[in-house]
Formats: sequence, structure tokens, C-alpha cells
Amino acid sequence: MKTILETDQDFICNIDAPCFQMLTSEEVELIRAGKTQVFFRKGDNLSKQGAFASYVLFVITGLAKQYIEGDSSKSLNLRIIKPGEFVGLSAVFTKNIFNYSSVAITDCQVYLIEKESIASIVQQNGMFGFNIIKRYCEQNVNLFDTLRNMTYKQMNGRIADTLLYLDSHKNQIPEIFQLLSRKDIADFAGISTESAVKLLKSFEKDNLIELHEKDIHLINYNTLNEISRKG
Repeated sequence: MKTILETDQDFICNIDAPCFQMLTSEEVELIRAGKTQVFFRKGDNLSKQGAFASYVLFVITGLAKQYIEGDSSKSLNLRIIKPGEFVGLSAVFTKNIFNYSSVAITDCQVYLIEKESIASIVQQNGMFGFNIIKRYCEQNVNLFDTLRNMTYKQMNGRIADTLLYLDSHKNQIPEIFQLLSRKDIADFAGISTESAVKLLKSFEKDNLIELHEKDIHLINYNTLNEISRKG
């Protein structure tokens, strides 16, 4: 992690994300005064589960994954974090800690914004507050879907869900599968790496997918959706 100064070549001076366009000039200045621009290298943690959170992160460039840490080396991947998304919103309104970890899967440039600044603007700007609530609810829906899948679906259904979810990012991120290890895919499905590898090979044998080293191409979407639906 490295702080990016205004004199650095990589500094991004404008807050031009859509969610910030609804702010007044005074509110923009409040954000500017309470933010730091940081560069995270691939593999760096953007947030650490259980750590004190004095800021919210806003991803400018790059990709990260959000996950819940369990006992020992176990973890459950929840979602891919893309540019224009916040990390740590729950720390603004609930406990002063991060409820999950997130790690950069590519180099990332991020704004660290003091959470008091976000809370203050939410209180006085209804449209911005609505946008924040919408984002928070979307993340909750993702959590409920993950909980349902982990509770009721067998391994076949979980890996099908994971493949379909990751493939949905391919239009924006063609290399999405190449950025993830087989363990990453297993952690999205909540199964062991060995089971994930066996299921991927089984799906390939059944002509549902094609494996090209780290890359994965989905072929039979109808059957994969059926497997996902039946679990």
C-alpha cells in the first residue's frame, strides 16, 4: 500500500464517479478534505475483518474480492469489487470495525474517505443517502443469496452458481477467471479446492465448460442454470 500524492504521476484529481455527481460544491470539498488516495498492489488487503475502521474505501481503478474469514485457513468469497464501489459502508452506521476482508486481485487505486464525512453528507443530501442505501441493500441481497446457496445447495449447484456469477463479469472483465486461482473459485462455492477441481473437470467432460489453463469458457448455459436452480 502506498499513499499517492498530488505531485505523483498516477494521482487522480477529479472525483468524477456518478455517486459524487449529486453532491453540492461544499459537499465535494468535504469529501476532498477527508480523503486520501492510496495505491494497493495485487495481493494487498484493502480491509481486514475485525480491524478498526476509521474510513470507507472507494475503488477508483482495479479489482478486489470481498470475503469472510473463518477458522484456520478457511474463507468464503462473497463478491468481486469493481471500480465505482464502496468497501466498508457498514462501518459508517454500525460497529467501528470491518465486517469482512477484501484483497486486491489487480493493482488498485482507492480513495480512503473519513467515514464521518460520508455520514455527514448522508444526513444532509437525500439523493446521495438514497444511493448509499441502495448500494448497501444490494450487498445485503448478495449476502442472503450466498447464505441460501451455502445452506440448501449441493456442491454441483454451488460451483454452477460460482461459474455463472464470475462469467457475468466477463463483458467488463474478460480475464476474470485468469485473475482467480482454483482456490478462489472453491472459496466462492464454499467447497474444498480438490472438490472444485474435480467438479470443473466433470463439467468439462459433460461439455458444459471448456478449461484453458486458468481460463474457463462456459458453453451450455441452459444446463448450468438448471444445475444452479436445482442445487
